[in-house]
Amino acid sequence: MNIILRLLKESFFIAIQSLVNNKLRTFLSLLGITIGIFAIISVFSVIDALESSVKDSIATLGDDVVYLQQSPWGGSGGTYKWWDYMKRPQPNLNDRKELLKRSSTVDIASYQIGFFKNIAYKNKSMSNIQIQAATHDYIDVHVFGIAIGRYFTEFESANGRNVAIIGNEIAQQLFDKVNPLGKYIKIDGKKLMVIGVTTLQGQDLMGLSMDQVVLIPVNFGKTIVNVKNDRFYPTIWIKPKNGLSNIQVSDDLKMHMRAIRRLKPTEKDNFALNRASILSENFGQIFLIIDIAGLIIGGFSILVGGFGIANIMYVSVKEQTKIIGIQKALGAKRSFILQQFLYESIILSLLGGVIGLFFVFLLTYFGSKITGMDFTLNLKNIIYGLFLSGFIGIIAGIAPASRASKLDPVEAIAST
Repeated sequence: MNIILRLLKESFFIAIQSLVNNKLRTFLSLLGITIGIFAIISVFSVIDALESSVKDSIATLGDDVVYLQQSPWGGSGGTYKWWDYMKRPQPNLNDRKELLKRSSTVDIASYQIGFFKNIAYKNKSMSNIQIQAATHDYIDVHVFGIAIGRYFTEFESANGRNVAIIGNEIAQQLFDKVNPLGKYIKIDGKKLMVIGVTTLQGQDLMGLSMDQVVLIPVNFGKTIVNVKNDRFYPTIWIKPKNGLSNIQVSDDLKMHMRAIRRLKPTEKDNFALNRASILSENFGQIFLIIDIAGLIIGGFSILVGGFGIANIMYVSVKEQTKIIGIQKALGAKRSFILQQFLYESIILSLLGGVIGLFFVFLLTYFGSKITGMDFTLNLKNIIYGLFLSGFIGIIAGIAPASRASKLDPVEAIAST
């Protein structure tokens, strides 16, 4: 065992010495592997960050929420028949009322519509701001906090009081350092008292944020717009009772909605029941395709780098032919020679991989600083990068190392 360990140690240091003595050759060999690992792992790291951000955004929609809407999120059979979906009736307040009365699986059903209006406070104004008009249980199905002030009371919601909760960015732009609570903003000439300001969320990849939204009771919204207008795309967010899965609730909702809409057994559904998991699956497929594309693009660089290492190793074997002959004449076995050159190839490839990972780290670090997104070089990608570069080193070095180990000592010593 001691002899084997000593031979391995000697092979390793001979390989290191060869790399140090041929700096230019080493640098050129590293370049291809470095570029390849950088290309692959940087794509994976960016995709991981984007995927994490999208999943966090989807999580704000609620994993346990079912969305009753006019059309589904994505088509069936690969075709989205929007022309058929546009003929469907939109969800309405009566649908919500009937579902709460009929279904034993529904815990919360929040009805909401969205439209855009100009808002103003004294001589300041903001244009094209999203107004969200919703029933009182809006806060029970949405993920957001209130920084200052409070939420609507049930009395204010039911009676359509002129009260509003404004987004954090709206508060900053309209009121600056003035406390907005108790102040009145105007929407279409109608005054609304500000009773709350949401916590700052920041924009995510899906654009889901309350920072530039004004939330009002839907019963007050009726005084501004016609809530029955289809162009406001109403949605009913339905949260099931504890212990019930989305599938159980969806089956129950489907049965009751068909009864509410008075659909015959032969008629198709004229409503859609959507879930956040649908978005997760769709985005998962997109990210998988991008991962594969990144692997293919980086794979070409890795392949070129592998060929480069193989060529350099053949040159190294040729340059050291006499030394190999002397080693074999002194009793060095084939395995010793094989290990010597295989180590050189693996070390060379791993070194290129490490440099590539270092550049990925710099990319993720400065990318996070510049964009504000959480780009990280995680352990999974580090291990994958090192494994891939080591594997390429073995594949690229096995043929030259095998050739070196098979040299005849007499011919090798006599070579010029």
